[in-house]
Amino acid sequence: MSVEPPPDWVARVSRYPGDTGPTGADWVRTVPRLVDEALQRWGLLVDGPPRTGRTALVVPVRRAGQRFALKVVWPHPDAAHEALALRTWDGRAAVRLVAALPSDGLLLLERLEVEDLTEVWADEACEAVGGLLAGLHVPAPPPVPRIGPYLAPHLERMQQRAGVPRRVTTRTLGLARELLSGDGPELLLHTDLHYENVLRAPDGGWRAIDPQPLAGPPAFELLPLVTHRVEELGTGASLRWSVRHRIALAAEAAGIDLDEAMAWSLLRAGVEVGWAVGLDEPERLTTAVALTKALDG
Repeated sequence: MSVEPPPDWVARVSRYPGDTGPTGADWVRTVPRLVDEALQRWGLLVDGPPRTGRTALVVPVRRAGQRFALKVVWPHPDAAHEALALRTWDGRAAVRLVAALPSDGLLLLERLEVEDLTEVWADEACEAVGGLLAGLHVPAPPPVPRIGPYLAPHLERMQQRAGVPRRVTTRTLGLARELLSGDGPELLLHTDLHYENVLRAPDGGWRAIDPQPLAGPPAFELLPLVTHRVEELGTGASLRWSVRHRIALAAEAAGIDLDEAMAWSLLRAGVEVGWAVGLDEPERLTTAVALTKALDG
């Protein structure tokens, strides 16, 4: 049974420029073939309509009465070590990897439920994310990129972008010099654990999905909790309280020092400002600048 990706997803992915691999347009034309080959390779039957993410197609499948999810991912740097991270975690706090063909961006995963944390009370959701992070932070395998080299080009481009407020650049670069100067821990980080990247498991617990692995300190992990569900944060003093409250809840649940969590979140928010300027996304820029103000001081 051939799987046809949804047309709106195909149109969106087709606009992605190539990075170190194929453009979105070139890759998306290969997706039906990749899915068919995976079905044959692993003896799978399609078990429902596909779901889509920003860079992936996920097909419900089954084999000998067991339910799985077949994921095919656009080759890009953030996804390069997803299979390695999932194999390292081996089902601990993250979706379990059953089989993989990383060269083709193919992952066979345990099938989770469609329920995520987007409708869960924010406090409870932050504590759930923190609990997962506590389980995910294990020593990073050597191939996973280290945080210093990963951040270096982003920090350099930030200095070259006239649209980044000078105070944000100064503060971010100062934090980078401070936080990256020592020999910090090199633990396996998810780096994108927001509310939609946590799904309910059949046993009733939560599992992390879609990691963008880096090796570094756990305190780097928490900013996604305030760059998502932003509309609930409020403005002014309410925004500052809400941002700090979410990060504090997750940090406590994860066993992360709060001062370190705030410092790394501020650094990461500054980098987010640079990204938003580079992407010419005014709404994202406004949010990122507001977060730097809420986290500073």
